[in-house]
Amino acid sequence: MRTPKPAVTDATVSLPDLVQDGLDVLFVGINPSTYSAAQGHYFARKTNRFWPAFSRSVLSRRARDAIGAELLLPAHDQMLLAHGFGFTDAVKRATARAGDLAPAEFAAGVAALVAKLERHQPRIACFHGIMAYRQVHRTLYGARSDPGLGLQETRIGRTRLFLAPNPSPANAHFTPADQTLWYDRLVACLPDTDA
Repeated sequence: MRTPKPAVTDATVSLPDLVQDGLDVLFVGINPSTYSAAQGHYFARKTNRFWPAFSRSVLSRRARDAIGAELLLPAHDQMLLAHGFGFTDAVKRATARAGDLAPAEFAAGVAALVAKLERHQPRIACFHGIMAYRQVHRTLYGARSDPGLGLQETRIGRTRLFLAPNPSPANAHFTPADQTLWYDRLVACLPDTDA
């Protein structure tokens, strides 16, 4: 039986970016949870809806077929780089809850995130939840209102921006089926792929 990894308590611990040039989609979370940082994988908590919803989506079909897995799991996060998907966060510091982050951390995270997007130029940056995208939207475009879900009118360099619901189980406004639907809608923003 596998021994679980210890909980992360060091505020400087995080998850490494899984980013490279040529990605179709770079998923942008709010920040790593301490649980995910301890496990070493994105969206590692079993109750998070990212992996089940992404696995059911048309968006992941090509990667699932290539990997030979009907259900993608946190352990697949690094493998997905070879199939056009990467992961990063708006703020890299791991916390137990996203609400533990200070507004200044989001403001500082915008510059680092923009630099990543400009350097690697993924086709789409898919932000998970308004909390992850709000500071980018306000800092770069001076907008005071919150954007809606879906493809945004603005870009960062060549990268198009897409806002999907937060897959956290705490997000009661959206069901797992809704989450999958938003990943399916993202496929339409990648018209020359056979996702």
